[in-house]
Amino acid sequence: MQILRNAATAAVLGLALAGASTTAWAADYTLRIQTHLSAESLNGKNAQQFADDVERMSGGRIDIEMFYSGSVVKSTETFDAAANGVLDGDMTGGAYQTGKNPAFQFLGDIMGGYETPWQQYSWLYYGGGLEQAQKLYNSYGMQLIGWWIPGQESLSSSKPLPGPEALKDWKFRSPPGLETEIFAELGASPIVMDFGEVFSALETKIIDGADASNITTNDSIGIYDLVKHTTYPGFHSMPSDHLAINKDVWDDLPDDLKAIVEVAMEKLSFRNSLSFQVEMGKSATKLQKEGVTLHNWSSADREAFRTFAQKKWQEWGDKTPEARELVDSHVSFMKEIGLLK
Repeated sequence: MQILRNAATAAVLGLALAGASTTAWAADYTLRIQTHLSAESLNGKNAQQFADDVERMSGGRIDIEMFYSGSVVKSTETFDAAANGVLDGDMTGGAYQTGKNPAFQFLGDIMGGYETPWQQYSWLYYGGGLEQAQKLYNSYGMQLIGWWIPGQESLSSSKPLPGPEALKDWKFRSPPGLETEIFAELGASPIVMDFGEVFSALETKIIDGADASNITTNDSIGIYDLVKHTTYPGFHSMPSDHLAINKDVWDDLPDDLKAIVEVAMEKLSFRNSLSFQVEMGKSATKLQKEGVTLHNWSSADREAFRTFAQKKWQEWGDKTPEARELVDSHVSFMKEIGLLK
């Protein structure tokens, strides 16, 4: 009888465990998230790790479908697609949304502001930035979950760029918006063009250089086969890519699953910045051996650039109340940590 009782107990436990396993791995929620980055890129691999982390930590209750390289909608349309329910999440960046409100510039790329990703994250988490940003995102039906920052971008050039004086009459590819205004103020000749046009424009000498991306990405697309000067470490631009989720979708998630997504996002932030720090260091070492000159601007030159940038921050801050709030917040925090006097 004892043997039968033990066998029956084992059978019941087996059924219960099987049922629990089935429940654990049945996705209760599916999040469809698009990034503008390719699956093969370092960013793309880190994004997939984020998706895997969420699925594993949630016991399969959340299934994340990642879409790469703007495969569902154009990269610039990702935010609206998520807000309107075509997607659930946007992993591009706030700077794409400056047409909605100039305030997004100061959540996407502060331009000449922080010197490291860690300072920029600090404003978000310890300088009141997340609370201020959340008001703006919520007004467009989205919830900001966090940032993932590769690091400072590098200017690439066919001529030396040892300091601000070298920017006079320097004709270069620039993204639209605040950057063109800052560099024009310094005497450069920014030309707005798509990222995909950079290589051919350098090859045909339409431009002298480019603000394309960080030194590792620039190297991967062959820019340094054409030009042999670059700023490194960078100083002028450090975009914050974001994860933003449709607010109704976010509000529908139980608190424990929200916490899992937030924690996984913080891991993505940490690992993404670290992995790029390593890869950019490797790229710098390799490129020097290949004859590329790295220009590391002095503290005084960086401060001069930041001074010019601040003038434009203030002008953009006057465009909307939300932009003013964010500019003032950044300036106040930078003074607290000693970046500004």
